[in-house]
Amino acid sequence: MEIADIVRTVKEGCEIDLMVSPRSNRCGPEGVDEWRKALIFRVKAPPLEGRANKEVQSLMTEITGFKCEVIRGMTSRQKTVFIRGDRETVITRLEER
Repeated sequence: MEIADIVRTVKEGCEIDLMVSPRSNRCGPEGVDEWRKALIFRVKAPPLEGRANKEVQSLMTEITGFKCEVIRGMTSRQKTVFIRGDRETVITRLEER
């Protein structure tokens, strides 16, 4: 399974499901979880007071170059991120990482 298989086109952008691992020793995308059909995403922040969500949004914005927002899974490791950009550019930039 590839990143292109998990990025969905929606109105005004695209969505991607993430499986977030907080308190990691590194940050960024780590591959695709084929069973959950989600991008494995590591962050250094702990899952306290929304810090991990903020880091996810910040890193995804930095990687894709588009504004990103966690829209589902605020208190879960399984999250959905909305990206205000075209699908092909998002896929290309995530694959480069």
